[in-house]
Amino acid sequence: MKKTMKTWLISDTHSYHDLLTVPEDIDMVIHAGDSTNPYGWVQNQPEFEAFYEWFVYLPIQYKVLIAGNHDAWATKKYNVDRVKESGIHYLEHEYVELAGLKIFGSPYTPNFGEWHFMKDRSKLDEYWKQVPENLDILVTHGPPKGILDLSRNRDNVLEYCGDQALFNRVVGDIKPKYHVFGHIHNFEDCINQGRRIYKDITFINASVVTDRQFGVLSSNGEIIDV
Repeated sequence: MKKTMKTWLISDTHSYHDLLTVPEDIDMVIHAGDSTNPYGWVQNQPEFEAFYEWFVYLPIQYKVLIAGNHDAWATKKYNVDRVKESGIHYLEHEYVELAGLKIFGSPYTPNFGEWHFMKDRSKLDEYWKQVPENLDILVTHGPPKGILDLSRNRDNVLEYCGDQALFNRVVGDIKPKYHVFGHIHNFEDCINQGRRIYKDITFINASVVTDRQFGVLSSNGEIIDV
């Protein structure tokens, strides 16, 4: 009988990881991107170093990490190699099986500004077609369209800003038990962090910071037994 994995889900720590309370008796931690903040990799590197030292020494057996659009450090191979060599399972549009759990992680999000790991919306469908079906956990940095993804566009108009191609593929074909993401934070009176169940899939926005007030955490992440 497969052991239940108590898993801590976090995302969008943006260098404020030290404000989190690390839960006890956790088997696996999954970070869904944006561990850091500055666009330029030179400015980003010190934040990566601080996050890396925190993440690698968490008293948790399995660690899964993907990049987000703010994670300039992940564009440098020597940083990625260092992360992988430390035993962290860094997934850049990749699959891993841990303790019998099938996990796929991808950093890609639709274009919005000149950030990292972003693709034109018209091309993302080709990437999502590469994701295997029947996963236990799908980890993407960005949300599917219409699920915990409400934000304001450049005209300050509220819109669901997730990826429609991702939604179609997840609901129609991949059908994971859990789809974990971040990217869109809580802001003002709009709550994105949390869970929603649709078509027997548990969608979780694991972002922890509050938009425009990164030092104010909106949550301590989510815990699942999987």
